[in-house]
Amino acid sequence: MNLEFSGEIFYWRGPSPFYFVTVPEAQSSEIKTVASLVTYGWGVIPVQARLGSTEWKTSLFPKEGRYLAPIKDSVRKAEGVDAGDRVTIRLEIRIGR
Repeated sequence: MNLEFSGEIFYWRGPSPFYFVTVPEAQSSEIKTVASLVTYGWGVIPVQARLGSTEWKTSLFPKEGRYLAPIKDSVRKAEGVDAGDRVTIRLEIRIGR
């Protein structure tokens, strides 16, 4: 499954500070249709992500009916983006690994 969406990067200060983009409702609904086939626990979904020309492996986290896509510091630096920037992200979810 391949998805593309745009959203604003936000900073979460929690115990492990990180940057995220919220997956929009429509794409989150699509992910939910395959979630039971790909999750490895706690509803976390492994993905191959791409922002600009940078690709990385990460996991989507469920939150309030949607998913959060983590944006690694190395990705933000490589692409010159930061909190508050609107970005387009592509996700690949491999079903039947």
